[in-house]
Amino acid sequence: MKGFGAMSRQLEGHRVAVLAADGVEQDELVESRRAVEAAGGTTELLSIALGEVQAYRADIVVGDRFPVDLLVGRADVDDYDALILPGGTLGPDRLRTDDHAVAFVRHFMHVGKPVAAIGHGPWILVEAASLVGRTLTSWPSLRTDIINAGGIHVNEKVVVDRNLVTSRGPLDLPAFCNALVGKFTQHPEAIGQF
Repeated sequence: MKGFGAMSRQLEGHRVAVLAADGVEQDELVESRRAVEAAGGTTELLSIALGEVQAYRADIVVGDRFPVDLLVGRADVDDYDALILPGGTLGPDRLRTDDHAVAFVRHFMHVGKPVAAIGHGPWILVEAASLVGRTLTSWPSLRTDIINAGGIHVNEKVVVDRNLVTSRGPLDLPAFCNALVGKFTQHPEAIGQF
């Protein structure tokens, strides 16, 4: 991914949680972390099990494994400045059935800290009941879930609604990464509460 040089050091001192589980879409995980780190921030991979997260490409091609830094059940929202929810069908589906993961995301949204979700990543936002009145985009198959959860679904590369940044999938990663770095650099008082 190119184009992050102009963002250098914007996120200096920012600590960003990345919540993923086995089945995460590799490019969405890797490129969003790379964007934060290229801008001077640090990322920590949170998951529902210790060890490693198995990534995939297009849900069927086995990708790399990534070490988990912390169980989401032991993570504190106050320790992080922002949250990334990468997609893939399997990973987000696992996360949305875990009470700790859902509570962590719900708390992030409730306090108004920046959240960036791509592809199937918004599934956990549906489960966390955090989309009422929000405009967002996602992988096309989540449209009905988002509408049923009270959200407004649009088909755009990237959508920013208050503290929430969303994109449709891997082809939108350049726009997603630029938007999430931009949102993550804003001061918390500029974001507003959910």
